[in-house]
Amino acid sequence: MPDAGEVLFEETFEQAGALNRWTRSDERQVRIVEEDRSRVLKVESDGGGAFAVLELPAERFRGSRVQVQARLRAENVSRPPHPWNGVKVMLHTAGPSREDYPQALLGTGGFDWLDASFTARIPADVTTVRLLLGLEEVSGTVWIDRVNVIVEEPPQPRREVIHTGPVHKGHDLPRLRGAMIPTRPTAGDLRDLAGLGANHIRWQLTWDTFPRSPADQATPKEYEAWIGEILDYIDTLLPLCEELGLRVLIDVHTPPGGITGRDHMRLFSEQAFQDTLIRVWEHIARRYKGHPAIWGYDLLNEPLEGPVAEGLMDWQALAGELAARIRAIDAERTLVVQAAPGGGPKALVDFTPLPQPNIVYSFHFYEPHEFTHQGVYDTRTVGQTYPGTLREQVWNKETLRGIMQLVAEWQREHHVHIYVGEFSAIRWAPGDSALNYLRDCIDLFESFGWDWAYHAFREWQGWSVEHGTDKQDLSVQTEPGSRKRLLMNWFEKNRR
Repeated sequence: MPDAGEVLFEETFEQAGALNRWTRSDERQVRIVEEDRSRVLKVESDGGGAFAVLELPAERFRGSRVQVQARLRAENVSRPPHPWNGVKVMLHTAGPSREDYPQALLGTGGFDWLDASFTARIPADVTTVRLLLGLEEVSGTVWIDRVNVIVEEPPQPRREVIHTGPVHKGHDLPRLRGAMIPTRPTAGDLRDLAGLGANHIRWQLTWDTFPRSPADQATPKEYEAWIGEILDYIDTLLPLCEELGLRVLIDVHTPPGGITGRDHMRLFSEQAFQDTLIRVWEHIARRYKGHPAIWGYDLLNEPLEGPVAEGLMDWQALAGELAARIRAIDAERTLVVQAAPGGGPKALVDFTPLPQPNIVYSFHFYEPHEFTHQGVYDTRTVGQTYPGTLREQVWNKETLRGIMQLVAEWQREHHVHIYVGEFSAIRWAPGDSALNYLRDCIDLFESFGWDWAYHAFREWQGWSVEHGTDKQDLSVQTEPGSRKRLLMNWFEKNRR
């Protein structure tokens, strides 16, 4: 078993024959050159892509969290056709439970030498681990040097079941079925959602995330002042939530310190921001202790660790600290915990349940992202259908079931309850694709007995069930469309 900090792989390309053990797509496009008195890997592509691929010993990686590091520069890299294409420093892992493609998120155009890294959790049953360097579906040139794979967290021993007795759901209802709402909904919004039959809201505390959040530059004092303003606003509507029977989950959506790039929260690089999140949750716990409208607290939306600075807690440890601090103030309130990275189902099954009582575990479901988010960040990605095929993989209800089954097995192993805090499909997916996807998701959530919240109600028109399927039509439909009727039919069960 490797130790924390152990180097599992290192490549400097300095040794003669360094590429002999790599598989290259084209020896003329992928070769070693002299660069500033050093030997580096040079990859050139005319648009189709070019790679160097190396098979790594899977048995050394199983169950570890690793950090992949590389130094690289680029010139004239074209815009990729899809968000997942472009400059590649990537692992490909596969095994009986799942297949993953964690990678560094790198830009286009050109950039001088920089250090890139990403963190990946390797499944305990992995049978294949490949390292890929190069360019995918773009033209341009990239130079790569000093590639390392380092163990951040070694494999953990099999976890004992922490919780016994009745599974904690945090409520006495057959099911929570509701929606995520914007930070500042109106009383009319809440009445309309309750009128559809919803019995639950996930109330996001989001600080203007488009195009950038003020939190990215805000001091801890400024962040806490913003939190205070939002909580004052929430207080004006909590009596109405209680009147309408809407169970409220408070979700810290924007973290203190914001997000740098797309894969790292400053929370994990500066102590001041971890301290801020702890103070915020202690304040919320005191403020709402015993409040009848509050169902629970979602500790952090889609946590992104990236590299964790020395001396700071990773998300597993920080979540445990937050739970302990809240429990010291309020022993009863339900806590909702997502896993890093990103709050997805595959992250959750690698998470260690916390020892504190009254915790519900959550994941967000947008698999496959290329379908659910088509046209959101890149207008060239539209046209993906569901059911359909993406990256040579068929996506249908059974594919979704296979992913969710991993969570169900983790749930049974640890004797806990599951809450799906977000799921959706962009409204302009072709034909009835969004409807088909939402129907299959909800059918599966219900079959597993999970609570759920649709993303989102009157937050952004792209996810709205009150708008139609034409991306250019921003008008609200006068009659319920098929996606809205689907939610209404499920919400109606809350009344029975």
